[in-house]
Amino acid sequence: MRRVHLPVIEGLPVAASSSGDPLVDGFARRVRYLRVSVTDRCNYRCSYCMPEDLSEQLVFAPRSAVLTFEEITRLVRVFAKLGVRKIRLTGGEPTVRKGIVDLVAQIANVGGIEQVVMTTNGHLLPELAAPLAAAGLSTVNVSLDSLDATRFAKLTGRGDLSRVLAGIDAARAAGLRVKTNAVALADSANELVALCHDAWTRGATPRFIEHMPMSGGQLYDPGAELSAARIREILTAELGPLVATTTSRDAGPARYWARASEPTNEVGIISAMTEHFCDDCNRLRLTATGALHACLGHDDAVSLRDVLRNGGTDENVVAAIGTSVTGKRHGHQFQRSGAGGPQKHMIGIGG
Repeated sequence: MRRVHLPVIEGLPVAASSSGDPLVDGFARRVRYLRVSVTDRCNYRCSYCMPEDLSEQLVFAPRSAVLTFEEITRLVRVFAKLGVRKIRLTGGEPTVRKGIVDLVAQIANVGGIEQVVMTTNGHLLPELAAPLAAAGLSTVNVSLDSLDATRFAKLTGRGDLSRVLAGIDAARAAGLRVKTNAVALADSANELVALCHDAWTRGATPRFIEHMPMSGGQLYDPGAELSAARIREILTAELGPLVATTTSRDAGPARYWARASEPTNEVGIISAMTEHFCDDCNRLRLTATGALHACLGHDDAVSLRDVLRNGGTDENVVAAIGTSVTGKRHGHQFQRSGAGGPQKHMIGIGG
């Protein structure tokens, strides 16, 4: 039998798990949630992710380097046997990957997987929402940074607000749960309440995400920060008191608040910069080229693609996963100055 050389993470300050469980890290955090990037391509060019002027610095993976659907499904089966229960499909933009509906169906049929969800810019949802729902998708998180068509187009580079809103409505009509994601920036503060009302009207849950210093901080502006505390302050001023709630907790990093006057109106905040949630992190990220990242905030990774393509067995895959999880750090090192972020680009890891 050919010897398979497993990838290792070198030079990491790690805490080894004593549980013997490949998905329990050295800080007793158990992984149950896997984010899978299916492509590093996108049909938008968002200013905080991949603006046009950064495109020359990005090298997209050749088709041969990207995991096939069969490889993705095989890896999901291994993760499911280990106890992962939630799969999120990301990009780039996942809906531009040809055959994405078929992949959703394959993953949804894997024993043990309880949720298949997706993060998308929504541009292709008017056509794909119903087929995705029929294939087994349960939730879509749709990026929606502005309700002003001109500003939306500027932020997204190529975005069409009317299509995104139509996509949200199509997703709700297809029975999908919908959350809207807005990267919170100082110059969007005046839109926070409107974004909440619009989402609630459409039967969606609005969420706001603190901007993070990805791409080596090249796209990060400390002056544009809108902290979680400031977001809540702005919302409370117009919506009334907010009450922390756990009703929407679903294995992700968002923390949710409900309006005291209207408890069904919830809003989520992902506060990676100012209110860290690393202590209960339960996620891993698999890139389109098969690199398994234990943390969004660090560049080190283990290549599961290499294990597969070098003839590795499922046991070899489990060993490689264990190497990654053992190397999972206690937390990221994001700094509000913009330092401390990884060199990798958000478009290549899927958030």
